[in-house]
Amino acid sequence: MKVIDTHTEGEPTRVVVTGGPDLGEGPLSYRLKRLQREFDSFRQAVILEPRGSDVLVGALLCPPVDKRCITGVIFFNNNTYLGMCGHGALGVAKTLQHLGLVHNKEIYIETPVGVVSIVFNEPNSATIENVPSFLHLENVCLDVGDLGIISGDVAWGGNWFFLSNNAPAPLILENVEYLTEAAKRVKLALNANNITGVDGAEIDHIEFFSGPRNPDANSKNFVLCPGDAYDRSPCGTGTSAKIACLAAKGQLQPGEQWIQESIIGSTFSASYHIGNDGQIIPSITGRAFVSAESTLLFDNEDPFKYGIQHHRL
Repeated sequence: MKVIDTHTEGEPTRVVVTGGPDLGEGPLSYRLKRLQREFDSFRQAVILEPRGSDVLVGALLCPPVDKRCITGVIFFNNNTYLGMCGHGALGVAKTLQHLGLVHNKEIYIETPVGVVSIVFNEPNSATIENVPSFLHLENVCLDVGDLGIISGDVAWGGNWFFLSNNAPAPLILENVEYLTEAAKRVKLALNANNITGVDGAEIDHIEFFSGPRNPDANSKNFVLCPGDAYDRSPCGTGTSAKIACLAAKGQLQPGEQWIQESIIGSTFSASYHIGNDGQIIPSITGRAFVSAESTLLFDNEDPFKYGIQHHRL
């Protein structure tokens, strides 16, 4: 299996170029469900130790349905499948460029939740125009035990997020373990109170905000992803959800720039425009770098051929 590894502002993506399962035809949302139902061992083998790590996000290239698109892509991580992945889409774009498959300044890729466009700026920088994003629930208050009352918004940016300005500790790397446990407890509180996205969708990303350390940034965040790994980047879909909240509250105007700083200090530049039907369309600019070209090997005698399974809540 041929893979190319990149990182986008510190968050890694592993793109499966060849050797993935044949998922047939049909909408990407259907093929994602088939991958999940019939080939989940593929996800585990690519992402989990000993070949991967909890931090890694995978991207399987597959034929698109929309003829505008250079490829379709299905994203996955150590625990589940993702509708969209902003840093991953930038990693996919850099991978396609690295392979010599990009011949235009702008390309389109198809995801299970919609088509996104990517414009190349500099050799390692690109701007993704994400799927329409929106604020779903405003000022949700949760009683999280000794963490107290934590309030936040529920928003869609390609995945479902609970976004809170009530960070339970300073957003610094030394507090990552504590922030992780706090975010897990917030997720449990959301589930216990039956707070969901549209149509009962699970809110599987938790995002804490604080003031920035970078003087050029507007805010700093900590994002816990499904599978309990934190995002090293500022999170593309999370920043899109943030932009949707700011726009809905009149705190950010179309075209106005928002600089989002990550827990490790990297940044995304974001803005939005209003679509034809009034939807908020975020754009995210970030840098992606190729870090490895690899061939993954599978030995039938290997007891961890399909990865090391860790129990998670």
